[in-house]
Amino acid sequence: MATDAELIRAAGKDAEAFAELYRRHARAIASWFATRTPARIAGELTAETFAQAALSLHRFRDQADGSAAPWLFGIARNVLRRSLERERVETAARSRLGVPLRSYDDLDAVENRLDAEQLRPALDAALDRLPPGQRDAIELRIVRALEYDEVAGSLGCSKVAARIRVARGLNSLSRLLKGAAP
Repeated sequence: MATDAELIRAAGKDAEAFAELYRRHARAIASWFATRTPARIAGELTAETFAQAALSLHRFRDQADGSAAPWLFGIARNVLRRSLERERVETAARSRLGVPLRSYDDLDAVENRLDAEQLRPALDAALDRLPPGQRDAIELRIVRALEYDEVAGSLGCSKVAARIRVARGLNSLSRLLKGAAP
C-alpha cells in the first residue's frame, strides 16, 4: 500500500492516486468542517480543500510518517478562514446596505433572490454614481471577495487606502439606496 507521500508524488500524473488520497482523508476533513460549519457547507469546503490540494501538490513536504493529514488540515484551515471572512464581509456589506441577511430556509432564499433582483437596478444605478476608486474597490472586495491586500494591489494603493475606499463606497451606496427606496 502506497504512503500518502507516494500518492501525492504520483497524483500529478495519475488521477487515481489523487482519488485514493481523497478516499483516505475526505471523511476526516468533512468531519472537521462539520464541527465548525453548518452541515450544508461542510461538503463544499471539503471539496474546496481537495481542489486546493490538487493545485498545491508541489508544496507538500513529506512528514516523517508519510501522512498527508497535517498538510490537508492546514489547507482546510485556510479554506475555512477564507470562507468565514467572505461570509463576514458579505454580512457586513448587506447590513450596511440595508439588504436582508441571508437565510438558508428555502422560502427565505427565494424571497431574498426576488428582493435582490428587484434591488439590482437601483444597486447598479447607485454603483454608477460612485467615484471610480470606490466603485472598483467595492467590486473587488465585495463582488469578487478579494482580500484587502489583493484589492490594494489591483488598485495600486495601500491596504489602508483600499479599506477606506471600500468603507466610503459602502457608506455612499447605503445613502444612495436609502434615497431610492420606496
